[in-house]
This record gives sequence, C-alpha cells and structure tokens, in this order.
Amino acid sequence: MMQTAIVLDGESYLLAQVQDLSDVKRRIEEAVKTSGRFVDFVVVGNREVSVLITPHSRVTLSVSTVMFDSRDTGDVDFPYGGFFDGL
Repeated sequence: MMQTAIVLDGESYLLAQVQDLSDVKRRIEEAVKTSGRFVDFVVVGNREVSVLITPHSRVTLSVSTVMFDSRDTGDVDFPYGGFFDGL
C-alpha cells in the first residue's frame, strides 16, 4: 500500500492510510490563497492534526510503498499508540 509523508515547515507527519491525498492537497492549496487557515488531517495512529497553513508555509509531500497496517483506519475515536485504554 502507499503511505504519504507530509512535511509542514520542517515538522513531519505520516498520513493515515485512509487519507485522500488529492483532498489534502486541495485543502492546502485553498489555505495558501488566504492569509492563513487551519487544515486538518488524520495521521498514523488515528490521531487528528490541525496545522495552520499560510502563504509562507513550506509543504513537501512524499509517497512510498509500505506494508498494510489494519490498525490504521483513520478513526480518531479509536487511536492506537498507547493512550486509548478502552474505558
């Protein structure tokens, strides 16, 4: 499967497998046209991230092939990585 890494002003994020890359690109492009707007996306671990994108933001996207991870569903109500205890 394909995994996308996004670097925003030097901070790196791995997008969840279910994230629509075209949609993320479109929302970033729309935000750059303004004086600044938050763009939300889900990262590996099913965590939601909000990043303020401005016309001065530096954004790099890279795509690589990785093994499928069945836990990486994009469901922020059920994150994995140690902080959801099921209670």
